[in-house]
Amino acid sequence: MADLAALDRRITDCRACPRLVAWREEVAATKRAAYAEWTYWGRPVPGFGPPDASLLIVGLAPAAHGGNRTGRMFTGDRSGDVLYQALYDVGLASQPTSVAVGDGLELYGVRITAPVHCAPPDNRPTPVERDTCRAWLVDELRLLRPTLRAVLVLGAYGWQATLPALAEAGRPVPRPRPAFAHGAHVRLADGLHLLGCYHVSQRNTFTGRLTPEMLRESLRTAARAAAVEAPDP
Repeated sequence: MADLAALDRRITDCRACPRLVAWREEVAATKRAAYAEWTYWGRPVPGFGPPDASLLIVGLAPAAHGGNRTGRMFTGDRSGDVLYQALYDVGLASQPTSVAVGDGLELYGVRITAPVHCAPPDNRPTPVERDTCRAWLVDELRLLRPTLRAVLVLGAYGWQATLPALAEAGRPVPRPRPAFAHGAHVRLADGLHLLGCYHVSQRNTFTGRLTPEMLRESLRTAARAAAVEAPDP
């Protein structure tokens, strides 16, 4: 890939996984009653954020009526509401909400992506689907290499998917591979910081397993590791 914009365009045209293609398009056609007036995106969702980001946040996959509807990662669902509010609270986003592409939202020094770019049934990609999608994350990591200083992974699934992608992108992932934990912080031999945080799923946020302050602290730690500086107000 020559640049991230070209990569994003190729991602949105991907039809490599028949089950995911069928599901994302079925959801886009049938819709949810609350979004009956929306024209769903219904395609793979590319990463979001500046091409010179020093911090990469890795989730799991787009939500059926979130990113699959809006075309932006973590946008249009409650998980996204929690994440973007926290990003705004710590100075990494221009506004506390992410509603739709073109809503004016900017991220400062941060890019958001996922190891699987299509919405999966029951939020569960198969191992084959995860591995098929890995090439996109590998390319994204390679393109971000000149500026990338830290990767914050949300959840164990994303952690397990990110480690082999980092290795394929030429990063020195240690052996044995580090285990996921909330608050995990590993510095690779080349200086890249790898950090773990519970996923912003409703299961975690509604039960208090992940509180807003826990998420903000994870973002602050990752931002310090990446040396992200928010713009002056």
